[in-house]
Amino acid sequence: MGLAVNPAYDAILHTDRRRGRRRLGLIGLVLAVCLLALGVTGFFDAQRFADGGPALVQLADEMVPPDFTRWRMWLVPLRDTLAMSVAGTALTVLLSLPLALLAAPNTTPHPLVGQAARTLLAACRSVPEIILGILFVAAVGFGALPGVLALALHSAGMVGKFYAEAIEHVDDKPLEAAVAAGASRFQVIVHAVLPQVMPQLADITLYRWEYHFRASAVLGIVGAGGIGFELMAALRLIKYDEVSAILLSILACVLVVDRLGALLRRKLK
Repeated sequence: MGLAVNPAYDAILHTDRRRGRRRLGLIGLVLAVCLLALGVTGFFDAQRFADGGPALVQLADEMVPPDFTRWRMWLVPLRDTLAMSVAGTALTVLLSLPLALLAAPNTTPHPLVGQAARTLLAACRSVPEIILGILFVAAVGFGALPGVLALALHSAGMVGKFYAEAIEHVDDKPLEAAVAAGASRFQVIVHAVLPQVMPQLADITLYRWEYHFRASAVLGIVGAGGIGFELMAALRLIKYDEVSAILLSILACVLVVDRLGALLRRKLK
């Protein structure tokens, strides 16, 4: 005697199999695109790796041992790099938070204002900070200031997007209660929105600060001050042992900054 088949159970199995096939198809498509991109960029050209091997060995030999003879000359540029990262992060928050409140659907005063704010955020993050650094160096001259402006303007687009997404997903009940109590829009934001998202905003901000220190080192290469300027000078003079020493110094500072960021995140929880 055969077992009766439950139509509902059979439909569930059929739907699950169909979702599984779609998921596998999507994974296969992503893998195919990745392999295509690797092929276009020459990753599978074994001859290029073979030809570049001896040069890499020679470069590594010239970088070891690192030359820390001029380490005292790097203290001020490292300080400037740290200052750029902190100042850039502070300015990023000042730019990002108002734009995020305008961009989030539940806090924007009008849908057109929200769309305009989202477009502005996208425009900010679409230009790499190194390009902005070159433009600001041309505008305000060499030094840390163009680096701070480049970091803040580029990161405002990225951080503002993350802020807006966090604000968009807050619980609506406190907002409705505040509106029902007669609170103004500003009071709703201060007392019902920001308290819910403050831990997330703090996490995003600290992660961006850690990124800013690394980006500040790169911006120095285009004249925005900091340790990147010293790194570029060593590269131009073909002093690869000094280059490796500067890179190790940057690595040490990055580890310290990452550690401080993790400590601050724990304290703010």
